[in-house]
Amino acid sequence: MAKIIILGSGGFGLSIAIMCANAGHDVTVWSKFRDEIDAIERTGELKAKLPGVKVPPEVKLTTDISEVRDKDLVILGIPTTFCRGVCEEAAQYIQSESIVVNTAKGLEIGTLKTMSEVTKESMPKNRVAILTGPSHAEELARGVPTTIVVASDDREVSYYVQNTLSNANFRIYVNDDVIGCELGGSLKNVIALAAGVCDGLGLGDNTKAALMTRGIREISALGIAMGAQSDTFGGLSGIGDLIVTCCSMHSRNRRAGILIGQGVSPDEAVERVGTVEGYTCTKNAYELSHRLGIEMPITEQLYAVLFEGLDPKMTIAALMQRPKKNETEKDFLGEGK
Repeated sequence: MAKIIILGSGGFGLSIAIMCANAGHDVTVWSKFRDEIDAIERTGELKAKLPGVKVPPEVKLTTDISEVRDKDLVILGIPTTFCRGVCEEAAQYIQSESIVVNTAKGLEIGTLKTMSEVTKESMPKNRVAILTGPSHAEELARGVPTTIVVASDDREVSYYVQNTLSNANFRIYVNDDVIGCELGGSLKNVIALAAGVCDGLGLGDNTKAALMTRGIREISALGIAMGAQSDTFGGLSGIGDLIVTCCSMHSRNRRAGILIGQGVSPDEAVERVGTVEGYTCTKNAYELSHRLGIEMPITEQLYAVLFEGLDPKMTIAALMQRPKKNETEKDFLGEGK
């Protein structure tokens, strides 16, 4: 049994807590929001995000971040926007022996740093891992069989996380490619948002298949330019996460994209759906691609829709009528742009 605290009581953080508690671990959930904790204590569930899923009574709930003391695992289940602030706050109390596991999928606005980089800067005395892959909170909390990946610069940390969190319904693979796993998990949000736009426009399966296939190529191109391994993008944190996020109505990115395709403004779509990591990640990916000189046509078109007012209907013609290409890896990755 491990002593685990999850920072963040949203859907994913709470789903991890439920899974860990059901596996017999000593689990605490921290939230910055007292009303959220009160609601869970009063009803036994997080009705807004995980309706009908009961939180085991043995899960401890707190708003005191000093509870990170004496924990084997500190799991970050918070949006990327709040990651640095929460990490810096927790760093005052966390012990050096604790392993920090970040589950956020995105890049920091402004710095364009990955979440592992942000975590290491904020908690320099701790060893850090990331946990990523196709894992909707709504299914994870209900014990639906789920397979994801853990990545760390320290393989001993990865194996500890794998051995501690794996159970009959939750299988974890180890991957040493931290940057690849993080970029796959982050940038798939961009493609999922675009996939939703296609759905909102009333396009078909052919279009979505093309978008997903070329989308993973874009992600791979940028990732490899940043030092990632190409094989990673064919795995759980790449194509695996892309499939589930583009195809499921659990996906907030897809739902927001559907609204945009139906004519709702991007700002209103985000407001209706809630946290949409793909919105800010599109801007981040756009900036990175220009900084590194990587061609990302889907990202370019989505950026124009989100931030320049382009009519989503115009993006299809722009993509379909681009100069003809070869599909080979060499040509795609920059030698034949």
